Amino acid sequence: MVESVEQEQPDNQIQQLNEALDSGMFVHVRMMLNDMPPSDVAHLLESSPPRARNLIWKLVNVELEGDILNYLNEEIRSSFVDQMAPEHLAQALEGLEVDDLADILGELPESVYLEVMASMSEQDRHRVEAALIFPEDSAGGLMNIDTITVRAKVTVDVVCRYLRMKGLPDSTDSIYVVDTHDRLLGAVSLASLITSKPSVLVEEILDGNVETILATSSDTEVAQIFERRDIISAPVVDEDGKLLGRITIDDVVDVIREEAEHSLMSMAGLDETDDTFAPVWSSAKRRAVWLGINLLTVLLASQVIGVFEDTIKLVTALAILQPIVPSMGGVAGTQTLTLVIRGMSLGHIVSGNSRWLVLKELGVSLINGFFWAIAVGTLTFFWFDREHSLLLAIAISGAMIVNLVMGVFAGATLPMILKKFNMDPALSGGVILTTITDVVGFFTLLGFATLFFT
Repeated sequence: MVESVEQEQPDNQIQQLNEALDSGMFVHVRMMLNDMPPSDVAHLLESSPPRARNLIWKLVNVELEGDILNYLNEEIRSSFVDQMAPEHLAQALEGLEVDDLADILGELPESVYLEVMASMSEQDRHRVEAALIFPEDSAGGLMNIDTITVRAKVTVDVVCRYLRMKGLPDSTDSIYVVDTHDRLLGAVSLASLITSKPSVLVEEILDGNVETILATSSDTEVAQIFERRDIISAPVVDEDGKLLGRITIDDVVDVIREEAEHSLMSMAGLDETDDTFAPVWSSAKRRAVWLGINLLTVLLASQVIGVFEDTIKLVTALAILQPIVPSMGGVAGTQTLTLVIRGMSLGHIVSGNSRWLVLKELGVSLINGFFWAIAVGTLTFFWFDREHSLLLAIAISGAMIVNLVMGVFAGATLPMILKKFNMDPALSGGVILTTITDVVGFFTLLGFATLFFT
């Protein structure tokens, strides 16, 4: 029931906001926006057509702009940032966490980036420059430098007094213990800190087996570590063990969500940052590329059909049966492709177990291939006239087995091959798989028919 209410609330807000905008009640809209969390305002902006979106952005208080930009889709955020003067942007971004700040500034053109950096305080500028050393999709790019560190020889009482004076950053569950060279020695949980006697030294309650993450690790590896270890935060270190910052669970949730969106959108040849309410011409241009690629693959399949034109004329029933074989192979291959891409993203598939997985999927394809070949062959036998029905049934059954096995084999191996060539399996795999199952499906069905009827 709670979930249902939470789902309905954004829809009601969007409807109320649109009604207020249509009525010209801009003061009411401004009051609504100022009472909403920045994440909800960002959701409203992403859920509005361009005209309403621009009106809403103009009514947002300047103090909220930075937090709202942080939650926005990359494409929409860029459209607003492009309209802001460097001084205005620097003011809006003031107070953001370093990792979020670096993400936004890293998307700017160099000239605008330099102007914004020049408008910032020296302390903020150094913080951002330190964060931008690492790629955005690395642990160093994800980390925050708001890390509390203490020495091993101080007492719990000293640490507690320091924390009362300094305060705790968000999502803090541990403080880190370092030596004089800032090398990480371990961590002390807040629970241990609170329950220990004031006179106890930090080194006595130190956990030296804390999970560390190298700054050069990919964001995917970071997400896998958090998932396996079920942790809230983790320290980020360099190759010498020097503490650089920390990654918290909210950063990892963003990584997981972005990876899920990437896989889903890439299957259709789209980008995860695509704006749902982008202008018609902009959306059309982006989709035209993949439509063109798909056309080329379809033309290739059509060429295969053209080779067997005489056979189709001789046995017109083949025109009815043609779509069945490539469709079944395509579905079976897509199932395997999706399973393998998911396994690779979770780190389940490595060189040591990939061969077993391929053999397992081939076994599945053979079972399904024979089962559905018998079903379709039987249907074909009773569907068409007795003159050709038996040979047609054998042809489509054989073609279906071959294409299911080929589709599954391609679905299992394509992601691994594409990854070796540094290509995105989610983006390229679907197009290649469709081409393979179409070409093999048409070729085997019409090839068997040619063999039997000519």
